[in-house]
Amino acid sequence: MGDIKSPKLLYFKGFLFFAMGVLAAGIVLLLYPDWRLAILLGVMVWAFARAYYFVFYVIEHYIDPEFKFAGLVDFGKYVLKRRYRDTGSNHRKPPDE
Repeated sequence: MGDIKSPKLLYFKGFLFFAMGVLAAGIVLLLYPDWRLAILLGVMVWAFARAYYFVFYVIEHYIDPEFKFAGLVDFGKYVLKRRYRDTGSNHRKPPDE
Protein backbone atom coordinates (compact mmCIF):
# COMPACT_ATOMS: atom_id res chain seq x y z
CA MET A 1 0.00 0.00 0.00
CA GLY A 2 1.40 3.40 -0.97
CA ASP A 3 1.37 6.68 0.89
CA ILE A 4 -1.90 8.58 1.16
CA LYS A 5 -1.70 11.63 -1.08
CA SER A 6 -5.27 12.93 -0.94
CA PRO A 7 -5.56 15.93 1.41
CA LYS A 8 -9.17 14.96 2.20
CA LEU A 9 -8.13 11.46 3.28
CA LEU A 10 -5.24 12.86 5.32
CA TYR A 11 -7.58 15.27 7.14
CA PHE A 12 -10.02 12.41 7.71
CA LYS A 13 -7.22 10.23 9.11
CA GLY A 14 -6.17 13.07 11.44
CA PHE A 15 -9.78 13.52 12.56
CA LEU A 16 -10.05 9.77 13.29
CA PHE A 17 -6.93 9.91 15.49
CA PHE A 18 -8.37 12.91 17.34
CA ALA A 19 -11.75 11.20 17.75
CA MET A 20 -10.12 8.02 19.08
CA GLY A 21 -8.19 10.05 21.64
CA VAL A 22 -11.25 11.98 22.79
CA LEU A 23 -13.31 8.78 22.98
CA ALA A 24 -10.64 6.92 24.96
CA ALA A 25 -10.15 9.81 27.40
CA GLY A 26 -13.93 10.17 27.77
CA ILE A 27 -14.35 6.48 28.58
CA VAL A 28 -11.51 6.57 31.12
CA LEU A 29 -13.06 9.61 32.83
CA LEU A 30 -16.52 8.00 32.80
CA LEU A 31 -15.10 4.88 34.47
CA TYR A 32 -12.94 6.83 36.94
CA PRO A 33 -14.35 10.36 37.33
CA ASP A 34 -11.58 12.25 39.09
CA TRP A 35 -10.21 15.70 38.29
CA ARG A 36 -6.66 14.54 39.12
CA LEU A 37 -6.93 11.79 36.52
CA ALA A 38 -8.20 14.32 33.97
CA ILE A 39 -5.17 16.52 34.63
CA LEU A 40 -2.80 13.56 34.38
CA LEU A 41 -4.38 12.53 31.06
CA GLY A 42 -3.90 16.07 29.77
CA VAL A 43 -0.26 16.13 30.85
CA MET A 44 0.27 12.70 29.29
CA VAL A 45 -1.18 13.79 25.94
CA TRP A 46 0.89 16.99 25.96
CA ALA A 47 4.11 15.15 26.87
CA PHE A 48 3.69 12.48 24.19
CA ALA A 49 2.86 15.14 21.60
CA ARG A 50 6.04 17.02 22.50
CA ALA A 51 8.08 13.80 22.36
CA TYR A 52 6.65 13.04 18.92
CA TYR A 53 7.50 16.59 17.79
CA PHE A 54 11.04 16.10 19.09
CA VAL A 55 11.48 12.83 17.19
CA PHE A 56 10.12 14.05 13.86
CA TYR A 57 11.01 17.73 13.79
CA VAL A 58 13.77 18.66 16.18
CA ILE A 59 16.06 15.76 15.27
CA GLU A 60 15.56 16.21 11.51
CA HIS A 61 15.95 19.99 11.56
CA TYR A 62 18.50 20.62 14.31
CA ILE A 63 20.41 17.45 15.22
CA ASP A 64 20.80 15.41 12.01
CA PRO A 65 19.28 17.05 8.93
CA GLU A 66 20.49 14.23 6.67
CA PHE A 67 18.30 11.57 8.26
CA LYS A 68 14.56 11.40 7.57
CA PHE A 69 12.42 9.26 9.86
CA ALA A 70 9.50 7.25 8.49
CA GLY A 71 8.22 6.17 11.91
CA LEU A 72 9.09 5.47 15.51
CA VAL A 73 10.78 2.18 14.56
CA ASP A 74 13.16 4.12 12.29
CA PHE A 75 13.85 6.51 15.15
CA GLY A 76 14.70 3.57 17.43
CA LYS A 77 17.09 2.16 14.82
CA TYR A 78 18.68 5.60 14.43
CA VAL A 79 19.25 5.91 18.18
CA LEU A 80 20.74 2.41 18.42
CA LYS A 81 23.05 2.99 15.44
CA ARG A 82 24.13 6.36 16.80
CA ARG A 83 24.80 4.87 20.24
CA TYR A 84 26.85 2.06 18.68
CA ARG A 85 28.75 4.54 16.50
CA ASP A 86 29.49 6.82 19.48
CA THR A 87 30.56 4.04 21.87
CA GLY A 88 31.67 1.43 19.34
CA SER A 89 34.80 3.32 18.31
CA ASN A 90 36.59 2.10 21.45
CA HIS A 91 35.66 -1.51 20.80
CA ARG A 92 36.54 -2.01 17.15
CA LYS A 93 37.59 -5.37 15.91
CA PRO A 94 41.08 -5.54 14.39
CA PRO A 95 41.09 -5.58 10.59
CA ASP A 96 41.11 -8.97 8.87
CA GLU A 97 44.52 -10.14 7.74
